[in-house]
Amino acid sequence: MSTKNITKYKKVSVLGLGYVGLPTAAIIANKGLRVIGVDTNASTVKTINEGKTHIIEPDLEVLVRSAVNSKNLVASTIPEPADAFIIAVPTPFTTEKKPDLTFLQQAIESIAPVIKGENLIILESTSPVGTTQKVAEWLSNVRQDIEFSELNNIATIDSKNIYIAHSPERVLPGRVLLELVNNDRVIGGLTEQCGSEAESLYRLFVKGNCHVTNARTAELVKLTENAYRDTNIAFANEISLVCDKLDIDVWELIKLANRHPRVDILKPGPGVGGHCIAVDPWFIVDSAPDETPLIRASRFVNDNKPTWIVQKILNTIDENATLACLGLTYKSDIDDLRESPSMAVIEELAKCHKGQILLADPNIESLPDSLRKILNIKFCDFEEAISRSEVIILLTDHREFIEINKSILSNKTVFDTRGIWRSFLTRNNLESVVD
Repeated sequence: MSTKNITKYKKVSVLGLGYVGLPTAAIIANKGLRVIGVDTNASTVKTINEGKTHIIEPDLEVLVRSAVNSKNLVASTIPEPADAFIIAVPTPFTTEKKPDLTFLQQAIESIAPVIKGENLIILESTSPVGTTQKVAEWLSNVRQDIEFSELNNIATIDSKNIYIAHSPERVLPGRVLLELVNNDRVIGGLTEQCGSEAESLYRLFVKGNCHVTNARTAELVKLTENAYRDTNIAFANEISLVCDKLDIDVWELIKLANRHPRVDILKPGPGVGGHCIAVDPWFIVDSAPDETPLIRASRFVNDNKPTWIVQKILNTIDENATLACLGLTYKSDIDDLRESPSMAVIEELAKCHKGQILLADPNIESLPDSLRKILNIKFCDFEEAISRSEVIILLTDHREFIEINKSILSNKTVFDTRGIWRSFLTRNNLESVVD
């Protein structure tokens, strides 16, 4: 790609300053482009303009501060004209497990008044197949001077093209800055030229390979990646249920099974969380319900693991015992509570258990709203939670929990849903109930 093409887009607007949008905006701004970050949350905008961050991600605050100090990054609640627009807003599902594109449509309609010819619009939000085309349709519905031809997938203003593409993020929380730069990108354009224009922007900061395809394929690629992960996790979780029934150590079983050169079973846990793996498979099911029994079954296994854990706990402990639940986030060393199975376990326990429940998470500052009014729940640091409880329930494998002085687990009943204390408990013949 030529230098001319790389520098074509001088001003970039990023809509949605969350776990993907803010790192993307900061990286692009630190490459010397002017970036307008747009978010509907005024508090988020204020925090970013102060050079701070509202999310926990290694090295992100340093990058944001540098971008803000250089005046290359400015956050706003209102979109303004730009050369390129990157859309990174949430795409959740409804209670009926159907895609909810409300935030996405609102974002597109918010930029419609400032769109002009030769603009580039990239949808990074994970979306069901056909959503990128809907972006063009939404624009043409709001702006009568924007014409969209469904026959050849071309959107124009006064005979000038609007380039529309989809490039799903594929980053791991805790490694977002590294993976935004080093991971391969899949880029799907509504037309071949749309894909090429989007690639020229990503080439500014992506060191990985850019694989250009059509928009529908790019949309399904991301959904497929996460459904694949979900299915593999479901297998591990189902095996953990089998091992519990047959009184077999699931961690030893998986370790030995993985000695086979063509077997790689993942680790079981309390379920699956996060915006991607717990959500994206339903987008595929919604698009092709009759063709997806395996994907649906995997979702059933993972969604029901928290309930199985709760029943196992309640069947084992005294109903008045003080419980310590360690970890609220869906995975280690982040502050993301979205679709967290740890939260599902805690919320269900709170409905059934009479004794006090002490919650601890080093990455969370206070109780989430859904837990604030529950009388038998208290939020505290993990050392207090462990010392005051008879039962320890490890739900998230944060670094701080891995590194604790494990002698404080003595004389406790321990439910280790992540297997991080298994060796210590076994070696010291401590009473334990290990998932």
